[in-house]
Amino acid sequence: MTTELKKNHALILRTDGEFEIIDWPADGHLAILYRAIDCRNVDAVDISTTLTMWVDDEGLINGAPVNHGATILYALHKEPHQHYHGTTVITGGTGRHGETLGLSKDEIASLVEFHLTFIPLRIPGQRDRRAS
Repeated sequence: MTTELKKNHALILRTDGEFEIIDWPADGHLAILYRAIDCRNVDAVDISTTLTMWVDDEGLINGAPVNHGATILYALHKEPHQHYHGTTVITGGTGRHGETLGLSKDEIASLVEFHLTFIPLRIPGQRDRRAS
């Protein structure tokens, strides 16, 4: 299997619009999710058969900010019924044995492209050495 086809990544979407690509190993997923989302309880939200969004189950109760990127991503696939709060982790769908699948580099690239298209991020301009 070539590296491009391996599904061993996940995407963290933060409430401030920043994102991070992380490794998604064969096991230890719960610890990774707790650390990435910084929570005590996670909930899986199926966006599609190939995308799962992991959220802080207590994000709304704890007053976490709305995650606009996660909410828009969900709305592109299904009728939105709520806003999602706090940091989220996006993984692949579920395997035939119930395991949570990772994402390939191509799937990550598509999600990042979407994220950069719909989420207003301040991208720093080029620095002029003469101005220093």
